[in-house]
Formats: sequence, structure tokens, C-alpha cells
Amino acid sequence: MSIDTATSLTTEQPYAYRRVELVEPDWTRFPGWADVTAEEWASVQWQRAHCVKNVKQLRELLGDLVDDRFYEDLERDQAERATMSMLVPPQMMNTMVPDFEPRGAGSMTEALYADPIRHYMIPVFSDRRTDWPSHPHATRDSLHEHDMWVTEGLTHRYPTKVLAELLPTCPQYCGHCTRMDLVGNSTPVIDKLKFAGKPNDRLKDMLDYLRQNPAVRDVVVSGGDVANMPWPRLEAFLTELLEIENIRDIRLASKALIGLPQHWLQPDLLEGLSRVATTARSRGVSIAMHTHTNHANSVTPLVAQAAGAMLDVGLRDVRNQGVLLNGVNADPHALLDLCFRLLDGAQIMPYYFYMCDMIPFSEHWRVSVADAQRLQHHIMGYLPGYATPRIVCDVPFVGKRWVHQLADYDHEHGISYWTKNYRTSIEATDAEALTRHYEYYDPIHTLPESGQQWWAEHGRLDETALKAAEMAEASRRTAALQAW
Repeated sequence: MSIDTATSLTTEQPYAYRRVELVEPDWTRFPGWADVTAEEWASVQWQRAHCVKNVKQLRELLGDLVDDRFYEDLERDQAERATMSMLVPPQMMNTMVPDFEPRGAGSMTEALYADPIRHYMIPVFSDRRTDWPSHPHATRDSLHEHDMWVTEGLTHRYPTKVLAELLPTCPQYCGHCTRMDLVGNSTPVIDKLKFAGKPNDRLKDMLDYLRQNPAVRDVVVSGGDVANMPWPRLEAFLTELLEIENIRDIRLASKALIGLPQHWLQPDLLEGLSRVATTARSRGVSIAMHTHTNHANSVTPLVAQAAGAMLDVGLRDVRNQGVLLNGVNADPHALLDLCFRLLDGAQIMPYYFYMCDMIPFSEHWRVSVADAQRLQHHIMGYLPGYATPRIVCDVPFVGKRWVHQLADYDHEHGISYWTKNYRTSIEATDAEALTRHYEYYDPIHTLPESGQQWWAEHGRLDETALKAAEMAEASRRTAALQAW
């Protein structure tokens, strides 16, 4: 093969790979940060103190670069649709409209509306669908994690794995958060539930359960985000976890590696992580970090530095679990750009892309199973096999399933049917758990006209019924929490 032919093969592809050097956007382009120094930017204390928490603070940051209509759009969303309150660290805010050059009043407005990271970190009312803002089967706890609690905050869904929700807060709040019924502050449309037990008691109960259940070998340590737990308390929990003989895998879940990398670069914290990693290696336990980024613009030199620090102290791996979101990354080029930016620039392993869960007011983000299958097809063959992420559907009462694993698919009505090969913690006596078909629902606006009409006739609840269903679910959740 000639050099010319080889060159042609690499340039005339549906996706053209180009290695991109990471760049930290210039935060001084925002009027409110015009005088912020590099030393301040590197400080986790400064970052936490200057998070954008409301419309007033966003106005102070952006000034008249953004028209009033955007702020009004945001205020309406916060009042009528938002399931998460605003909390955006400067590091994450700085990855929005990264190449923007101020050109006068209002000049940033359209760029901010179009920005992919803004789209899920600062959703506005005009983003949301008005025909079907929520799917009729949307629920606050769409994955029924609370139903599978074996102690408060410890979800036992898979035979050998558990999810430990240590705390209900994060350094940043994503608009599409699947744990929106428990995590973060209440909003006008969602009255958040609260853990009933004292933190130390809840953690003790989790550890006791794991000691008593030797079939569990894998613990996802999450929340919320473990970056919000004081390090001495987190280290103490991990140290006790490592003393349990059956625990072989520990995964620390932290979006802060992306949104607040300054946290994971603190010297005392790195020393503590090194101690934990050393103990893990001595006991043959794998410990890794799982983070969450949805767009290539989020991957900056500071993120790469923090990810490298995790590997340097002895964590086995740093992996990314993104979410497929319309307006953000539901495009093969956007997904591949993100994967290569993670892999080449930050040594972060592309791992999963989840379909956005069926929580309230999320229909504008969600894609159909058919679209997810097409995206999986289009990203194959470009990345190394070990770094090609699987696109998965987290099916209620089932768990993660690769999008091609469905048992049946009603394309007209947008209903996919799934099976599973294990029982969750609530199915010990369910004789049909392994033979039943479990349903997942596509966004109604993606269906053919006949399917949309069917849902309009059979699936639309009136406002009174929606409110009643919401109150019933909230009461059930509250009762479950109080039972603990």
C-alpha cells in the first residue's frame, strides 16, 4: 500500500481523528472573574466559595454579556421545572463558551444557549419540551434504588455488587441527576427526601451488612459525591471496608474530578489516598475512581493533572461514566471527541454512556433505545477495544444492559422489553424474577405519529393525576426512610 493510499484511508473516514492539546479556558473573559489570579483559581477553597448558586450570582459573573431573556428563562425553569438546585463550580462554569471573545452587551447570549455543558448544568425553561416534559412513567427514583436498600443508603441490586450512598450532596448539581429525589437542596417542584439515620450509624450499618454477606465483593462508594465527605471520615470508612475479607473491588464515585479537580489535588488528600491505595494493594484489592463527564470541553489540563495524580498515588484506574444527552453529546462525533480527549489527554478510561433515566422533566435530554443502538454502532472501530465505551440502558428493577441486549422492541409505541439473570435484594421469593420481561420507554416525541397518538390517548395524565401520583410516591419514599 502506498503512502498516498494509507493517507486516504485515514482522512476519508466518517470520523477524522485529530489529537487535541488540552487548554484551560481563560476565566478572565467573564466580567466577574476579570481579576482572579492563577493562585486563586488553583485553590479549592476559592473554587467552593465562588460557586454559582443562583440567578443573581450568574448575573454578577456574566454581567450584560447575556441578555435578560436568558436570565428570565432560567428563573422560570428554576420555579417550574428544575429537579436540581443550581450549583456550578467556577472550574465547570469556565468550560462553557470556552472560546468566546466579548463583543459588547448581549454578545454571549446565543453562544451560552447553544453551549453543551450549559445545557445540562444550567438548564433553562426553553430547553424543556412542552408536549411531553415528563414521560408518564417517569418517577423520582426511576431505578428504584431505595426499594433495594438493605440498610439506609446501601442498594443491593446486583448479586456481587452494592452501591453505598454515603452522603446526599455534591460539589456541583447536574440537571439530569438520577438521584434527584434525595441529592441536593429542594426545589419549588421537588421536595427532597432526607436520610433518617445519623451519618456514623448509617456507615456502621453498611459495613455490618457487608461483613455478614460474603457474596458481595464490589462496593461503589458514592452519594452524592465523595468529594463532599471530609477526608478523615472517608478514609476511615475505606480503611474499614478494606478490612472486610470479601471486598475485592472499591470504586470511588466523584464528578468533582471533572467539576472541581482542585479538590483531588490537595496534598493532604493525596497523602491519604496513597495510604488507602497502599493498603488496598497489600490486600489484593482493586481501588479505582469513576467520574462523570459528558462533553470534550470539560477535559482541561487541571482535570488531566488530577486524574494523573489519582494514578500516581496508586489507584488502579480512572474511568468515565457519561450520560447520553440530546443537545450535549448524542452524536457519534461528539462521543468520539470526548473519548479521545479523555484517553489521550487525561488518561481517563471511557467506560460507559448511560441513557438518561426517566426522571421528571427529562424528556428533552433523553434518546430512544434505537438511537442509542445507532450511536453504539457509529463509535465502534475507532477506539481501542478496551477503551470503547458500552452504551447501556439502566432498566428499572433490572440494572445496566447493553443497548443491544433487549429481548423485544415495540418501535411504534417505544417500549423495549428486557430480561435479567439474577435477583435483586427485593426478589428473594419472586419465582418469576428471571423469566419476566421488564419495560423501558422511549421518549414519546421520538415515536412515529401513530405511536405518539396512542400515548396521547392512553398515557397522558392530567395535572391532578400527576400531582396525586407524585404525592403518593413521595409518601412511600418518606415512609421507607422513616422505617430505617
